[in-house]
Amino acid sequence: MTTHRLTRRACMSLLAAPLVARAQMSSRGVNPTPRGKASGLPFDASFTDVAAQAGLTAPVIYGGVERNDYILEAIGCGAAFLDYDNDGWLDIFLLSGTRWEGAPRGATNRLYHNNRDGTFTDITEKAGLTRTGWACGVTVGDYNNDGFEDIFVTCWGHNILYRNNGDGTFTDVTRAAGLLGDEVRWSTGCTFVDYDRDGKLDLFVSRYMRFDPKKIPAAGHAPECNFKGVLVNCGPRGLPTDTHSLYHNNGDGTFTEVSVRAGIAAAAASYGLTAVAADFNDDGWPDIYVACDSTPSLLFVNNRNGTFKESGLETGVALNEDGQEQAGMGLGIGDFNLDGQLDILKTHFTEDTPALYANQKKTGFTDITIRSGLGVETRFVSWGAGIVDLDNNGQPDLFWVTGSVYPEVEKKLPQYPYRTPPILFRNLGNGRFEELFTEAGPAMTAAHSSRGCAFGDFDNDGDLDILIVNLNEPPSLLRNDIRGHAHWIKVKLVGVKSNRSAIGARVTVKYGEHVQAQEVLAQSSYLSVDDRRLHFGLGDVASVDLEVRWPTGQRQSFPKVAANQLVTINEASGIVASQGFGAAAKHF
Repeated sequence: MTTHRLTRRACMSLLAAPLVARAQMSSRGVNPTPRGKASGLPFDASFTDVAAQAGLTAPVIYGGVERNDYILEAIGCGAAFLDYDNDGWLDIFLLSGTRWEGAPRGATNRLYHNNRDGTFTDITEKAGLTRTGWACGVTVGDYNNDGFEDIFVTCWGHNILYRNNGDGTFTDVTRAAGLLGDEVRWSTGCTFVDYDRDGKLDLFVSRYMRFDPKKIPAAGHAPECNFKGVLVNCGPRGLPTDTHSLYHNNGDGTFTEVSVRAGIAAAAASYGLTAVAADFNDDGWPDIYVACDSTPSLLFVNNRNGTFKESGLETGVALNEDGQEQAGMGLGIGDFNLDGQLDILKTHFTEDTPALYANQKKTGFTDITIRSGLGVETRFVSWGAGIVDLDNNGQPDLFWVTGSVYPEVEKKLPQYPYRTPPILFRNLGNGRFEELFTEAGPAMTAAHSSRGCAFGDFDNDGDLDILIVNLNEPPSLLRNDIRGHAHWIKVKLVGVKSNRSAIGARVTVKYGEHVQAQEVLAQSSYLSVDDRRLHFGLGDVASVDLEVRWPTGQRQSFPKVAANQLVTINEASGIVASQGFGAAAKHF
């Protein structure tokens, strides 16, 4: 890929290592750019939070309500949409944390079964998933290729691999799989990835830092740890970093760590959060991108021989266009400009813009944040994100959730609220985006301190809904109700020679004059997992040409596939099922 020149300021920032712990993730302290005149175009998606009526009423416990003594309490966790029982309806897996003074009643990760009527039933205990601790990230995939999705959870402490038994229950097989380390570590991002294309899902784990509360002053005890003069928790800057890990799937239910020989362990000076495995340079082999907080983000490019080269700087996705590190947290992956390549949306701290990187394929990425119109929004600390077509018009939009990390600041500085609303930028189709507010429904103005979010069609009506983790509150479940008659298509892939979950497979859809690419991902947003079924809005186009590139390299083409249906494609036999739903689906 083309080498990107670093500015003198960027080089200095990379060389200047902090010597003591101090507060605050990276922020440039930038002012927003002026907002232009509103386009006046209609937006046909409207979101309503239906979590309470759906039965999602238990709060996600995570750290203090009035204050956070340590940065661990502030980082929060993710969530997953998954179909654990293969009934064709999305279930929900919500992570949770605890509190320093002890876990309150109900502090556990939770699995909710979709009742197919707009409601969910908490089956955590029955499924064997009750667990209290500091959970952070989740990835979902069929690591043993038995036809049922398994779950891996990262934590501060010890990570957990749950094998899906296929009968509605899960078994903790972490030790038997060789994934239970002796050391207490803070793992965050995680993703299943078949990095060597042998048909078995391997596992990548990123780490935030080496966290020891005995060695870090609590909030209020270190003058250098302050936000705008208010004493807050320390970090991440000045706290020790950790290494990231890659585990090879041995095919017998066990994994072997290969971090050193694969070149992953060499990238040590970073605070890693969300991890995404995808083929960013379109060479048929999965790469791994890690959003990093207050340090340059990492892009591990697959060398196709079992090793990776860290290439974030030279490909243009380590820093922003000014050559500065940012507080990389969440990652949205998608093809916003419809050129058949995967672009990246990365979220950051308050008083900074997000970053939108346009994929130039063999020449890396270009930061187009300002020219695309995103510079108008710098108000909030931002987390889970997606490049997703929310109104089915064929132009993927940008969405992310927000929430401060300092609950104690608002009392003294009300201009920095702890709970803040989500952000939605609609795609104008000309390389620019427009921020929407009340136009997208009542849920877009609701304020929470949110972290992870997941995108998926929980009610099977042909549009994308949104699940959101809110700290110390129940989650939000934003039901999407689209007006009009825009078309769509969903694609579910089933691997045969490739991994059963088809993680790493790419689907390219041609509709009208547009071409859009998506890949099956095992983590994105913020430490979260989206619907495995790929969703494409099509606007007024009633049929599409589909191409699938499987992780093995095999390609399949399907011309003139009708819209408004879920198409299931098997790697060996092609289209094996289609299911129409959407316009006739019942809204609950």
